[in-house]
Amino acid sequence: MAIYQIDNNEIIAIRETSFAERGLKERSDLQRLLKKQIQIISPDTLIVAEEFGEWEESRRRIDLLGIDKAANIVVIELKRTEDGGHMDLQAIRYAAMVSTLTFERVVEIFEKYLKDNDSDDNSREKILEFLDWEEADEDQFGQDVRIILASAEFSKELTTAVMWLNERNLDLRCVRLKPYKDGERTLLDVQTVIPLPEAYQIQIREKQQKERQSRQTSKDFTRFDVIVNGETIPNLPKRGVMFNVIKPIIDSGVHPDEIAKLIHWRKNSLFYIFDEILDTESVIERLMEEDLGGKVKKYRRFFSKKDEIFYIGDKTYLLTNQWGKATLDAVEILKDNFQNLEIDIIPTSR
Repeated sequence: MAIYQIDNNEIIAIRETSFAERGLKERSDLQRLLKKQIQIISPDTLIVAEEFGEWEESRRRIDLLGIDKAANIVVIELKRTEDGGHMDLQAIRYAAMVSTLTFERVVEIFEKYLKDNDSDDNSREKILEFLDWEEADEDQFGQDVRIILASAEFSKELTTAVMWLNERNLDLRCVRLKPYKDGERTLLDVQTVIPLPEAYQIQIREKQQKERQSRQTSKDFTRFDVIVNGETIPNLPKRGVMFNVIKPIIDSGVHPDEIAKLIHWRKNSLFYIFDEILDTESVIERLMEEDLGGKVKKYRRFFSKKDEIFYIGDKTYLLTNQWGKATLDAVEILKDNFQNLEIDIIPTSR
């Protein structure tokens, strides 16, 4: 992004700079200025502590600690570096540490902050006024922790991690603070880069949730025991069920074409047929000649191992292993049409 100045004759680009070049330091400048105007990067937030690190066995400190209008705790981390460093992991550790803060503990923390900043305000009253509460409500306080990361820039690794965490219902925000030089003046461009604008974010989140739910609900991992003529082949997935039901039917003398006619929705795709006798190596080689480069190699879409290939006359038949929701329907049809084989399947697990 660029910032321009418009005059009567032209549009002039304002030169991008860095905090270091402008002599601005992380704590003594950025932190000092932003804590007084935190709404620039975190609207509706009350800062209750600076350089907060009141926990045992840790020297780590939160740059700015606040609460928002919904009584959530807000962890704010500032970096003047060009990529944000590892501030995402650091902030998550901080969020975990402050997640148990109570209303009364925050009142104490805020009281110290006010004194350190030469304020005579009553910490309890100021917090209650900010939250628009008449009295403290511990049950409603600190139900969530929000994280604000503010930096001159963010690396791709960091933004990828933040988006992934947000998809899993964490609340992280990345705010880019980009300095520009205009003569002796330093201009600051403030842009929220994550999350995306709310309308797009909602659409993306809803789409991802629906896709995740669809994947979770559409997959059926039930396994079955297959019983043919009293012999049991245990604990098979659906594709294994179909092979071990169809194989004894063919072995009993039924032609593959007859089976294909019964399973009418797979009539033309139930078997892959070669008009010659081929061994496993030749089958794989021939199938790969026709492979279109999909995620699954073509030969993996068929039962093609040595003991899985059917030879009828002078032809080679490969049974498809691509079975889905209609698997059980196909089994019922075969059971009804070949009752002499006493075919049955029993679900064993899911």
